[in-house]
Amino acid sequence: MKILGIDPGLDITGYGLIEEKRGRVSVIEAGVIKTFSKNPLAVRIKIIYCQLTDIITAYKPDVCVIEQLYSHYKHPMTAILMGHARGAVLLCCSQSNVEIIEYPAKTPKRAITGNGNASKLQVQRIVNNILNLKDAGRPLDVTDALALSLTYIYHSKKKNLEAVNI
Repeated sequence: MKILGIDPGLDITGYGLIEEKRGRVSVIEAGVIKTFSKNPLAVRIKIIYCQLTDIITAYKPDVCVIEQLYSHYKHPMTAILMGHARGAVLLCCSQSNVEIIEYPAKTPKRAITGNGNASKLQVQRIVNNILNLKDAGRPLDVTDALALSLTYIYHSKKKNLEAVNI
């Protein structure tokens, strides 16, 4: 199974595609989609959409995992901007018939570190360790996306175990 995790952002959208085969997990592709703040909003959304379409076409993921929209009362504009990026991602996945799974922001942190309030650096260290990634200098957006992918695997296994125990 191929799982595409996406950490949506209007400036930087991180993505991480992992594959699980017979209990082993490996990274297929990971990186960022960057847009430039000087470009009009419509151009930025198009960049995210087109580059993500290329990724989905090339790798054909089975599922896409994305963070739910979160808004902090002190920074409402952040949620609005993130919503634009999420919209591009959701449209792209929907048009490509890729199943979409959404998790609240704390769910991947809790699944990866055991603490829903873990820092992005803590998540990055553990994701790098789990996936045997040597490059600690990769953007946090990428490891957040990989954490979303791993969370899907952990939750899928838990559901399968619960189904067996019933």
